[in-house]
Amino acid sequence: MPISEPRDRREPSPGGAAVATTAHSRLTVLSGPSGVGKSTVVAELRRICPEIWISVSVTTRRPRPGEVDGREYFFVDDDEFDRLIADGELLEWALLYGRQRSGTPRAPVLDRLKAGIPTLLEIDVNGARQVKRAVPDALMVFLAPPSWDELVRRLTSRGTELPEVVARRLAVAEEEMAAAGEFDITLVNASVQDVSRQLVALIEQ
Repeated sequence: MPISEPRDRREPSPGGAAVATTAHSRLTVLSGPSGVGKSTVVAELRRICPEIWISVSVTTRRPRPGEVDGREYFFVDDDEFDRLIADGELLEWALLYGRQRSGTPRAPVLDRLKAGIPTLLEIDVNGARQVKRAVPDALMVFLAPPSWDELVRRLTSRGTELPEVVARRLAVAEEEMAAAGEFDITLVNASVQDVSRQLVALIEQ
């Protein structure tokens, strides 16, 4: 199952030199704690502004109900993920909650940037840090909940994960909330429609 496009072999591998982008390209990174609503905001963004290209991550976790391979994520096994790392095909990747790995296919992102297409990555905080090192001029946007209590409510009301998984997510979310100051701008997700319009305005600046 292909998850990337033919790449320019002259591009540096992850951890190498920074990626140069064209004068008309724009990479925006959307990050924030688990449960803050990143995927919901991205779905609304896709609806209201389809010309913005949104990267699809690759993950080793199993699909949740309603998720489609190649739409929400590319779902792969550990062996395939190991191959992607070894071949330098990921712009960033991380081990999440000690159980699963997720990452961003590198070639599709660089291809869009070279073509001058506004590009958005929706990734976790650690992944955002890796992308910032690789693409220093990326716009870093942190999505925050209206309050910590609201974030706890969202995480505990999913009903799709074991209590110990939820507890790990809450612990990680607390650490991720403390990283907001590392980002260029913070948007509060009190309304999906409002925050999506704010994000579009930032991307199109």
